This record gives sequence, C-alpha cells and structure tokens, in this order.
Amino acid sequence: MSIPPAIAARHKGFNRAEIVDQNFTEFVHSWDGGVAAAPADDAPVLPGSALDARGFRELLESQLISRHLDLMARVLRVQNKVFYTIGSGGHEGNAMVARLTRHTDPAFLHYRSGGFMAERFRKIPGMDPVMDSALSFAASKDDPASGGRHKVWGSKPLWVLPQTSTIASHLPKALGTAIAIDHARRIGHTLPVPEDSIAICSFGDASSNHATAQTAFNAAAWTAYQKLPAPVLFVCEDNGIGISVKTPGGWVASNFQHRSNLDYFFADGLDLAEGYAQVRRAVEHCRNTRRPTFLHLKTTRVMGHAGTDFEIEWRSIEELCAVEASDPLLRSAAIALESGLYSKDALLDLYETTRKRCFAGAEEADRRPRLERLEDVMAPLAPYSPAKVKAEAERADYADARLKAFGSEAKLPENQPPRHLAIQIGQALHDVMAKYPESLLFGEDVAQKGGVYTVTKGLHKAFKNTRVFNTLLDETVILGLAQGYANMGMLPIPEIQYLAYFHNACDQIRGEAASLQFFSNGQYRNPLVMRVASLGYQKGFGGHFHNDNSIAALRDIPGLIVGCPSRGDDAAAMLRTLMALAKVDGRVCAFLEPIALYMTKDLYEAGDGRWQFDYPAPGQAMPPGEGRVYNEGAHDLVVFTFGNGVPMALRAARQIEAQHGWQVRVVDLRWLVPLNDAFIAEQARTARRILVLDEGRKSAGVGEGVITAIVEGGCGATPLERVVGADTFTPLAGAALLVLPGEADVVAAAQALAGRG
Repeated sequence: MSIPPAIAARHKGFNRAEIVDQNFTEFVHSWDGGVAAAPADDAPVLPGSALDARGFRELLESQLISRHLDLMARVLRVQNKVFYTIGSGGHEGNAMVARLTRHTDPAFLHYRSGGFMAERFRKIPGMDPVMDSALSFAASKDDPASGGRHKVWGSKPLWVLPQTSTIASHLPKALGTAIAIDHARRIGHTLPVPEDSIAICSFGDASSNHATAQTAFNAAAWTAYQKLPAPVLFVCEDNGIGISVKTPGGWVASNFQHRSNLDYFFADGLDLAEGYAQVRRAVEHCRNTRRPTFLHLKTTRVMGHAGTDFEIEWRSIEELCAVEASDPLLRSAAIALESGLYSKDALLDLYETTRKRCFAGAEEADRRPRLERLEDVMAPLAPYSPAKVKAEAERADYADARLKAFGSEAKLPENQPPRHLAIQIGQALHDVMAKYPESLLFGEDVAQKGGVYTVTKGLHKAFKNTRVFNTLLDETVILGLAQGYANMGMLPIPEIQYLAYFHNACDQIRGEAASLQFFSNGQYRNPLVMRVASLGYQKGFGGHFHNDNSIAALRDIPGLIVGCPSRGDDAAAMLRTLMALAKVDGRVCAFLEPIALYMTKDLYEAGDGRWQFDYPAPGQAMPPGEGRVYNEGAHDLVVFTFGNGVPMALRAARQIEAQHGWQVRVVDLRWLVPLNDAFIAEQARTARRILVLDEGRKSAGVGEGVITAIVEGGCGATPLERVVGADTFTPLAGAALLVLPGEADVVAAAQALAGRG
C-alpha cells in the first residue's frame, strides 16, 4: 500500500490512539455488507460458527471495555489521573479464553489481558470490571487487586494471581500450580479450587523466547513424558513484535507446533466467530487430558507497546496502517453488523456508552484516596503475628505422627545422644513433615539418595514418593513448583543444592514469590521454606560453585526471612519457626545450611565432641531475630558473626584471651534477614571493642548491616574491626583459605584493636 507524502506527513502528527479510535467509528459508518436476520441467543452468530449470539454479544462488550480502558488511560495519563498505559489493544480476543475457562481456574496473565479480565468478571454476578480496573489504573487504595501498589490484573474471587509486567517469570509457577492441582489428590490435600481445574498462563510471542519460559516448557514436557498430570494452558498471544523487535514470521508455530509432550493448538484471536471453536478445543483438551497445552493465539498490537511508545518514529506509515487495519474490533464490528445483531446506530451507541462508562469510572477512581503513608505501602509485604507464630512453632500435638515417622519411642531424636548439624537438620525435617501433612520436600537428589550430604536421608522412606521426591535439574523449576504448591495451600520445602545454584533462579524468589503478598494486598500468599546448602570452607569438593558465601542477593529481597544456624539444636528450633512463619503468615523463607559444619562434631580439638548438641524436644522453638550469646558477661571484645564464623570465633577467642587477657563474647546472629538491629545494638553497648566476622565478600556481605546497626544504635565510637572475605570468587583446594577469613585473621584483628588502645 502506497500512501502519498502529504497524507503521510499529516498522519505523522496524529496520535495513533486517536486514529485507532476513529477507525472503529469510520468502519461502522462506511460498512455496506449484507445484513442477515438476527439469530436467536443460542444460535450461531454466523453460519458455521461455534459461537452463539449471546456469547458474541458478551464477548464484544468485554472487548469494548478493554479497548476503552486503554483509550481512557492514554487521555488521562497526561492529567496524572492514570499511571499505566501498557494496553491490551489488539489482544482483546483473549476474552475467548476467559469465557471458555472457569473463574476457579487459576490464571497468571500477560499484561495485555484486559479482554480476558472483562470477560472473567461475568463469572461472578455483581462484580464491575470497569470500576475495579479504573481503581487499579489510578493507583487507588481502594483498588481491590493490589490496594494501589501497582496496576495489575488480579482478583481474589476470580482466581487471578497478580503479575507485575513479568517477562515470562510467571510461567514456572503457573506450571507448578497445575502440577499441584493433581498432586493434591495423592497426598489427601483439600484444594481451594475444583479438582479438575487447570492453570492458565498467558504471555507474548517475544517472551516465549525467554530462558524462564523455555525452562517451563521443558519441565512441562518432562512431566508429561512421565505420564504425570500437568494441566497448564500456555497461551502465547502472538502479535508479531516485542516492543520494537519483530518476531520472525511463522517462528512461534515453527518453534512449538511439533514439540513432544507439549500439545499445540492454534486459534485466530482476531476473529471471534472463527477463533472460538479453536480456543474451545485447546481448553477442553487441557482439562480432559491433564496434559500441558500450548495455545498459539493470533493477535496484533495497536497503539504501540505503551503510551510512551511513539511508533511513528520507527515504523512506516504503511506498516502502521496495515497493523491498524487488522484490529480485531473491526472484525467484531463486521460480525455484529453482518449477523444482524446490531444496527450501525446501536453498535456506535454501545461503543460510546462504553467509552462514557470507562471515563466515568476513571474520574471516580481519581477521587478515591491513594497510598500516602509508608506503613500503609508496606503493610502486606512481611506480615508477622508473633503470638500466633510462637504458638504454632511450639505446637506439639502430633505425637502419633512423630512415632510413625521415626519408627519408635527409642528412635525419637530427643532420646538420642548429642548429634551434629546434618543429622539434626534431618531429624528436624522428619519432625516438621510429621507435623504438617500438607508439606512436601523436593529438589535434586533429595529422595532415595538422601541428598548430596545425606541431610535428607530416611525422609523418602518415611514419607514416600508423594511427599519427598526428586525433580529435574533446574532451580527455576524447583522454585516455580514451590510457588505452585503453595498457591494450592500446601507447605513446600524446596531444596537448592548449593547457594551458587540459587543465583540461577533468584528472580523466582525476588520477583515472584516474595512479591505476591505485596502486590495482592495480602490476598494471595505462597508460603515456602527454601533450604540451601551454603557458605564456604568446604574441604575436598570446593571451588566457587560449592563454596559460595554470597548472601547479598538474598538480603536485597524485600519481605524474605533468612535464617542460618551454626549448630544442630538451633537448626531444629529455627526450622520449626520458619515453618510456622510460612503456615501462619504466608512468609517466604530461606534456610542457609553451612556445608562445612554439616559433619562437624568437635570444636577445640579432635574428639572433644563439643559441636554436637541435644535435640530440642517438640514444644521448643526460637523467635525470629533471636541470637545466641556465648560468654555473656564478657565485655573486653564482642565478636558478631554467624554460620561458620561461630566456631571459628570461639576457637580464636581462646587465643585472644591468652594473648591479651581479654574476656571475649561471641554473638551468633542466627537470623540474617531481617537483622535484629535492636539486639545487635544491645550487645554492642556493653562492648569495649567490637569485631565483625563475616565470611562474605568485603563489598557484599552481612557485616555492613551489622555495622550500620551498631552505628545507628549509638555505638559508633567503640573501636571496631571487620574481618571479611576478599572480593573474589572462591578458588579450588587450599587456595580457598587465602580468600576466606580464618582464625589467624580474627586474632590479628584483635591485635589491631589492642594497638588502638
């Protein structure tokens, strides 16, 4: 199509949203096709269509709501009444997916899902998609999805779990939810949704290339290959472009049409009359076969990526006009007129009435209050109910389940002699899994093998493959599964084999799990306790990926709780509390287990057995933030540390006492996120000298937070030294000890403090 230069110049100054808006009106006015007699409500809207007239009218109304919300946002954004302009223009055909699924099918949606949401609102009478969406666009406190924290597509009653402009990072947890739906039956867990529900997950064609998307597709196929149910409907809304990067023509079909164990369906999302049967086939296949299903939904994108995307600056007029001519609302208008369901005047009246409704909703939303206090913003991020958590952590009403898990009264861990860390973590896991029948433990090598370090030994035998099982080697999927199980009311305990491996999948905790309560205003939660073999000083099997002390990535995740024991009895007490935090408050927790201390039995000399401890009987737990203090009355030097640093500091203290005559107090922080600033300051106030021992790297450890708490607690004048790791990766073998702090470094730091008077 060739456009004269004068017309092209005129178009260049036009707002493309205005042109798209005008196109609809002009199309209706100029339509000159034949008109049939209006079909009955239950008759096909057009001959041969699977969509009946009633369904078409409702889908059309949903499409128009979505479109006018987009147009409203473009107009009112410049007036600071609306704060989000990534629209659904061209994707309104996804309303068919909503119509053909249930409101109890958990949905994880692409941000271009206005049509889907408008249609799903029909599932529950009395709900208003316009007002709810307007409140979200306006960032109002009254927004029922996020409480004004973000423009998200979300709804608790409609089972739409909010996503925040994700780039495919929601696919693993959608798959996890689908797997959890069918897994629940095998452990006797009552689901919050019907047993034949499916999980819906939509995304763009560009996002389908993302590593996180590919790992979800692979895991779905891996699951189906083993004949395990995974009823997830992957909806790829293919508009042919990602922001400004075009998807090669035919790429999505070529990439997905012939994948084994990922069942492919195509549907025309630009044509309701044609696409409806195609979408229905995909939905029915997913629900009936319980297999992962890939629905390739043809869409387009009108009005650009967002309000700030001036496509005219980088796309030709010819290309823009061609895209706008494929607008699905024009095809819907043609169906409306050709079928005889609407006259031109009636259709335009519906169009303008919908516009007025959306603008009226937006104006009302603008009058509603917005978040104005920090405490209101943060309220749903990290809920903590101290009394309830304490009661739950100390609850000990599961004696019969314990006996079954451990085998006999004599084998109960509190009736055993003092044991080391690895054994007592394993005992604690038996304990909490007996206590919580909805708990699941999974990861790489955790089942028959019992874990790389035998920490999970015996769990598979005690709780069978339905509750303790191996996964494929993919940390992103492991954490996606954890979120899915949590979404369905279970208590997952995923294991990440090494801390370095967590960094492969960090966004599943940072961007997804830890943000859900915040962006759903506390309506959704995904409680989980992630176990990670961690930290340095490992002998015989080291190197960076097995000697990783990088905790900074975890400390930067809002709302996350991180515990790190140095001894077995603490580990058991902390695990009880972490499970209670997950159960009561829906918290996302990380439990860092120091690999080098797993098998450590001695403290000062070989055979002394002084790093083995009695197992705490049920009824004993540890409040979050509570540290352990060794030699509490000592004030000459106070050492703050955690994990491997605790026995190291205790050994170094003997040398320091011998050299300087000082009494040394060692403070084990135990809880690294959030740090207990008040506890740290309290310990620092009575110290004559302070030493912070942190095996993390100098520029990215825990020590900075400890020192900040000391200074802000009014103890900044106290002489202080920091002993930390070097800013480097950890090498193999003995060279590792050159970059990690050691006892000699602690003693030298004490000498430096002595030299300062």
